[in-house]
Amino acid sequence: MDNLDRFGRRITYLRISVTDRCNFRCIYCMPPGGVPWRPHAEILRYEEIVRLVRAAATLGIRKVRLTGGEPLVRKGLPDLVRELSRIPGIEEVVMTTNGALLSEHAEALARAGLSRVNVSLDTLRPERFREITRLGRLKDVWEGIRAAREVGLVPIKLNAVILRGVNEDEVAELAALARQGFSVRFIEWMPLGSVGEDFRRRFVPGGEIRARVEERLGPLVPLRREGPARVFALPGGGEVGFITAISAPFCSSCNRMRVTADGKLRPCLLSPVELDLKGALRAGASQGELVRLLAEGIKRKPFSHGATEAVPHDREMSEIGG
Repeated sequence: MDNLDRFGRRITYLRISVTDRCNFRCIYCMPPGGVPWRPHAEILRYEEIVRLVRAAATLGIRKVRLTGGEPLVRKGLPDLVRELSRIPGIEEVVMTTNGALLSEHAEALARAGLSRVNVSLDTLRPERFREITRLGRLKDVWEGIRAAREVGLVPIKLNAVILRGVNEDEVAELAALARQGFSVRFIEWMPLGSVGEDFRRRFVPGGEIRARVEERLGPLVPLRREGPARVFALPGGGEVGFITAISAPFCSSCNRMRVTADGKLRPCLLSPVELDLKGALRAGASQGELVRLLAEGIKRKPFSHGATEAVPHDREMSEIGG
């Protein structure tokens, strides 16, 4: 068994949702009333996550990203980071967060072995931030970003989802943060769950986002592909990337799988195919059995997500981990 899928892609990256809960209710991530949280008993325990990552490392997984919901609402996260960072073969443990609780936890996470953080930042306007997140304060996120910088969780990537009629007028201002040493990533909104007509009305393709950046800040110079992002040099310094899962899919080079908070292995974010890892863990599966189940997930990874033809409705984005 190895980490090569049916299409010759080497799978080296595992994204793990540690909770489906979140302290925000972002308009592109969940419906206005939120989603029902799963009972704690249905969520993978930290020791189960460690067992999965140990098995995944033997298959060639080298990078682990912790996601949510919002991962920092789950207690004891530095303990999990410490255990994961010690697993032979795991080269990098990183985290995606909304940043609101980061100032409180950044130092402990850095000491535990977290390499760096990605922070969601869709606007620079406090009032608009509240409208997009429904609950959050921009001030808290900036405090978290500063704390992460101070303890060395760098380079910090700032992830922005652009929605028509919401924040497309801030694209240039967000891109300009790259001149302050941040890596800025514009991520196309992905059509999961209950988005429906709202998606078609508010979706902004990456090409349009890039054009808005260049109109205000000058021509971007292509640098490289970095995972799913096409990365460009920004005039005046810094780098800006575009993740275009819908308008220009990067499926042919995808190297990742996901584990949902309730223990399902999802080989592709935008495909409903899932394998039950939690059931195997709680039935007493050996490491060899876990390796075989993970290998099956690699083999069942589809070539492309197909979301341009059909929108998957099985879960909201917050339930999968992004």
